[in-house]
Amino acid sequence: MGTRRRGKWDDERHVSSEPLLPPSDPEEAQSDAGNIALLFLLYLLQGIPLGLTAAVPMILLNRGASYKQQAEFSFVYWPFSLKLLWAPIVDSRFVARFGRRKSWLIPTQYLLALFMLFLSTCVDSLLGEGSPNVPLITAVFFCLNFLAATQDIAVDGWALTMLKRSNVGHASTCNSVGQTAGYLLGYVLFMALESAEFCNSYLRSQPEPHGIITLAGFLYNWGIVFLVTTTIVAIFKTEKKGDGEVEHDMGLVESYKLLWSIIKLPSIRTTICILLTCRIGFAANDAVTGLKLVERGVPKETLALIAIPLVPLQMILPLLVSKYTAGPRPMDVYLKAIPYRYFATFLSLCDMNLVENF
Repeated sequence: MGTRRRGKWDDERHVSSEPLLPPSDPEEAQSDAGNIALLFLLYLLQGIPLGLTAAVPMILLNRGASYKQQAEFSFVYWPFSLKLLWAPIVDSRFVARFGRRKSWLIPTQYLLALFMLFLSTCVDSLLGEGSPNVPLITAVFFCLNFLAATQDIAVDGWALTMLKRSNVGHASTCNSVGQTAGYLLGYVLFMALESAEFCNSYLRSQPEPHGIITLAGFLYNWGIVFLVTTTIVAIFKTEKKGDGEVEHDMGLVESYKLLWSIIKLPSIRTTICILLTCRIGFAANDAVTGLKLVERGVPKETLALIAIPLVPLQMILPLLVSKYTAGPRPMDVYLKAIPYRYFATFLSLCDMNLVENF
């Protein structure tokens, strides 16, 4: 029997058994507390457009939009799925004196602020009553999410140099917790405060026919928040290299060549195939169930509030499964969970059919 030749990947795999990152020191984490708080804030701001985007389908349903139009609006989520395509541009084109990440972060957040302020002046006319302009609404929120995805690229890169090397692991926690908090503010808080029924039941002594805030007002307020926080970061936060790390300044062509070489790796191709196909069985159920419940009389603010108990689970579950995802087969947990997800989808469809028949 023949023996397999040892390649460079076999050699590299056995070079060192040391962890890629040193263990986090509580004292060093405390010294990075300000940077961790800033990262949390930036990721929270990133979650606001995502939350608002999730709220729009509920508003469109109330304004008479069809399921076909809802499907058209779903294109607004594509920027976060395709941001890999322009990430090399963000990484390789910058003004060195201003900062590698700030060159993109500051303009992008200012554009987000201006976009929200402008949208607050015309969103009511775009939504309309009975005839929402879905193509234009889709284009507007697509641009909003494109800017948020670009901000995400810049913040992810800045986290690697903003934090000390032993604290880089906290960046993913800031990402998941901050983005979830921003999503809650943009979706749950907005849906609750926009609902006259919720406000009259829990926040008012005298009932009124409208909520405390409108979509236009919500966009305007967050536009001001984006302007203020971006100005503070631009003036008071300087960008520096982290712990003696030297960033490689590759050109645009070299960056795309490196990206293509990574995509060609067998493990990456397998991962891409899995991620492109795994949601086929339950994507429609996930997208339509909430809309069907609203059609059947479930208040949209109640549907939004259901997400609140899931937040602790979203924060704790990654910590519980992290010991199973670290190692040579990190996708095992994900792949083993997919059949159970399909089974849950089947039960959900059976419930929906029962509701339709009664």
